[in-house]
Amino acid sequence: MWDKFQNIFRIPELRHRILFTLAMFLVFRLGSFIPIPGVDVGALARTPIFQTGAFGLMNIFAGGALQRMSIFALGIMPYISASIIMQLLTVAIPRLEQLSRQGEEGRRKITQYARYAALPIAAVQGVGLTFWIQNMEGGAFVSSQGISFILPAVITMATGTIFIMWLGEKITEMGIGNGISLIIFAGIVAQIRPSMGNVIKITRTGQLTPFLLLLFAIIAVFITAAVVLIYQAERRIPIRYARRIVGRKVYGGQSTYLPIRIGGVGVIAIIFAISVLLLPTTLARFIPHPITQEIARWLSPGALLYYVLYALAVVFFTFFYTAVVFNPVEVADNMRRYGGFIPGLRPGRPTAQHITTILTRVTFVGALFFASIAVLPVILNRELLFNSFPFGGTSILIAVGVALDTVQQLESHLLMRHYKGFMKGA
Repeated sequence: MWDKFQNIFRIPELRHRILFTLAMFLVFRLGSFIPIPGVDVGALARTPIFQTGAFGLMNIFAGGALQRMSIFALGIMPYISASIIMQLLTVAIPRLEQLSRQGEEGRRKITQYARYAALPIAAVQGVGLTFWIQNMEGGAFVSSQGISFILPAVITMATGTIFIMWLGEKITEMGIGNGISLIIFAGIVAQIRPSMGNVIKITRTGQLTPFLLLLFAIIAVFITAAVVLIYQAERRIPIRYARRIVGRKVYGGQSTYLPIRIGGVGVIAIIFAISVLLLPTTLARFIPHPITQEIARWLSPGALLYYVLYALAVVFFTFFYTAVVFNPVEVADNMRRYGGFIPGLRPGRPTAQHITTILTRVTFVGALFFASIAVLPVILNRELLFNSFPFGGTSILIAVGVALDTVQQLESHLLMRHYKGFMKGA
């Protein structure tokens, strides 16, 4: 294993990409400790509001920046929300649907529209957050009231979100892996150390027994292994290509397969579901009314309705995003164009129906798995660790998915240069 890690740094291009990614992580972490002007960070950090509920999840994804009210307090969530909106509009607006079918160039334009939409979303979230903070406990956490505090704070946080988007694009372009996903991954991993400190603290007080801690660790290992297994699992549809003679050359006559991954859109579906569920809860907290506060209570993490809606949202977005990124009719047409066929099926519509049936079954299994993993660890954390460890199935799914994707890209770089990769049998 040590030799395989050494292979990474023997390739100058790959070494530079990894070092650049680590440097961007360092910039992201430094920015998460720079507070916005006019906020008493010490007093705000002692409030429990950012430890649980919707703000707790946002704080985890931001790497603790929300709790410190730093310039990166909003994190990358405004861009994620804008991406969700663009994905929904792609299905509803024919012009965007045509762009999505134009390959890489069309997807690049849709991504650009999402960047533009992220700025007003960040501004709206920043206004709501700053307005809420200045009214907490009679303004005890801010040095000034009104527009003199809200305007600089909103501009600072919106600029921080745009800067994080730029960091993610630079990581994707000049680093290794998907930049946006890696920034979320960095935020989740950054919370491990303080979370372990909380676990050790309640263990010393006797509230948490070593047996419960060991039981939770064993369950966490099995859940992580199951997530890795599902992410790597795939259903292979056999494909054969007819033999063609063009001039003096013979083409085709080969057998291959069409891989359909069970966990192909797991991370995206989880992020989409979280963003949709956090929106009404966040808005309800900013409106001081008994009805909105009751809505926030029922839709906050820890409530039964939240878990039910969370699981349903994960299932829905798994099917939705699969339908967006995978078109069985287009795949069947491409196969027919190049002389490919599935044994026992006619090319064209029968092939598309067969692929659709298999895709639906595989997606259903993956959706149920991701929904259960998203909810089960949170319940176990509440029952075994008394909510001292703020990582749930959502964090595990995102962290494992991003880590596997990054390792696969490292694997590709190594294999292109005839080095042994990490994965067995590569």
